[in-house]
Amino acid sequence: MLGTYAAVLAVCAAALAIGQAAIALCGQRRWSWLSPPLGLALLCAICWGTVRLPGHGTISALSVIALVLAAVLFLRGRVEDAGEALRIGAPVAVLSLLAASLPFLAEGHFGILGTSLNPDMSQHLLTAARLAHGEASQLLRQGYPLGPHSIVVALDKGLGVGLVGGFTGLTVAVAVLTPLAALAAFADLPPLRRTIGALLVGIPYLVASYFAQGDFKETMQALFVLAFALCLREGTINPTWRASPLRFVPPALLAIGSVYTYSFPGLAWLAASAAIWAMVELARGKSQRAAPTTGPEASGFGPSPLRALTLALVAFAVLAAPEVGRMLDFRRFETFAPKGPGLGNLFGQISPFEALGIWPSGDFRLAPGAGAMPALGYYLGAAFAAILLAYGLALCWRRRQTAIVSGLTACVLAYAAARLGGTPYTAAKAIEIAAPLAALTILLPLLRRPVTSLYVLAAGACSLLALANTPVGPSTYTPALADLRPLLASGSTLVLAPHGLLAEQHGVPYLAWELRGGRVCIEAGSEAGSAPPPGVRFVVAEGPPARPPFPRLRLRRVVSPYVLWERVGPARGRSPCPLIAVRQARQGAPR
Repeated sequence: MLGTYAAVLAVCAAALAIGQAAIALCGQRRWSWLSPPLGLALLCAICWGTVRLPGHGTISALSVIALVLAAVLFLRGRVEDAGEALRIGAPVAVLSLLAASLPFLAEGHFGILGTSLNPDMSQHLLTAARLAHGEASQLLRQGYPLGPHSIVVALDKGLGVGLVGGFTGLTVAVAVLTPLAALAAFADLPPLRRTIGALLVGIPYLVASYFAQGDFKETMQALFVLAFALCLREGTINPTWRASPLRFVPPALLAIGSVYTYSFPGLAWLAASAAIWAMVELARGKSQRAAPTTGPEASGFGPSPLRALTLALVAFAVLAAPEVGRMLDFRRFETFAPKGPGLGNLFGQISPFEALGIWPSGDFRLAPGAGAMPALGYYLGAAFAAILLAYGLALCWRRRQTAIVSGLTACVLAYAAARLGGTPYTAAKAIEIAAPLAALTILLPLLRRPVTSLYVLAAGACSLLALANTPVGPSTYTPALADLRPLLASGSTLVLAPHGLLAEQHGVPYLAWELRGGRVCIEAGSEAGSAPPPGVRFVVAEGPPARPPFPRLRLRRVVSPYVLWERVGPARGRSPCPLIAVRQARQGAPR
């Protein structure tokens, strides 16, 4: 618990300090709630740029500490309204942290998020472990974006929180930083409504559902897409921001975060948002030449737009250049050419209405009516939310909230492309990434009106339901089982595990996925009989290598904390152990 919350605090503090320093360098003296996503984006680039240096993460941790100290010193006397920002942000941060802690309170322990729903974290933990020891991995060779993994390695080396604590802490930190970023849209609202709006935009139902699976990359990409739209909005409505020649640099930094988190596919949302926004602003500029306007109605391009755009593109090119080769490698990643139905861990296509926040199910993958709520409840909630979305979209357009409209339109286009040319797996990601902007489109123009009270209650309850349904797996990780996997593929294996791991920490699906590719039986060591089942050739157990768990076993290998034993003589009989095929446990590739 302490390690997880230490990681949360470290990520949030570093993101706030580094992000606000970046905004100050762009000429803004007032506190901005766009600092959390900007800081997180820079953390991805900094940690990935240093994690492969000598020390394998130690220099990353030292670099972040040095940058945070430099940022704090630089910001002294350069930030206005810092005290007011603390007063506004504190309740949002506390409430979002409590919401993100709900899974651990419900399960009674801290550990790997999403075990039994999605086994992807196994591959991410293995990759981080390899990075921490300066070793290659499959994801590294394939050009997979490893910015978040590098942050986790830096947390482990700097705080000693372990890889599980680092990934869990990063995932929880994103759940705190996203509502804080959403505050940028609700600055003029009363405190209660401002806090409610930020929480519902930051942790809508589908974001909570992906959090429940431990899908940190999707929640980070949703944050960057939301913040990108808010950055464009700030350039439209904020005269000080619009006058700066560096006004497009913050969106460029968010694009850097997307590159190091989601590789080149992540840029699709941002490029589409920027292109649609630019076309709308150009059309507005033509109309203004006939009837000039000023203030919030004026074009968001500001003075010398070509110069401002050039500076932003230079910043993006410099920071993205080290990743270009890896992005080219990533285009051949197996997700882009999926075999079979491309379902991943889904049961089929999920409804795009889930992005609207009202979906009364603890598992977003289930069809309407498959849970405790009748199907009619899903349809009524979706219809109500869709009406609010249409109304909110019309009001946003009328009030010149072009950045929000452009961002949501880009999300719709991304979903359409994934739905028509991709798989259910990729389409579901597109729906999740759209969820914060969908909630913002509903709440930004309507939060002052009574009609949203029902939406707030329903959407909030659905998010909490998804969080409460989160499975929490083992609290520690070792790559030992992955190291043993090649040996075990030639025969059936019995794994003897602690009873608590199996009964309380979702250990069965966790161990099965770690040993995928072979026939595996899993039993509690305290409940094992006097001999392995018929046909079992290998036994994996914890304990001293001098004490085999059964007679007639010989020591084959020790990979701490596990010991691999092999049966003496042939393994007679038909094995009862099921085949843990890769696509049986989860169809598709790691995210």
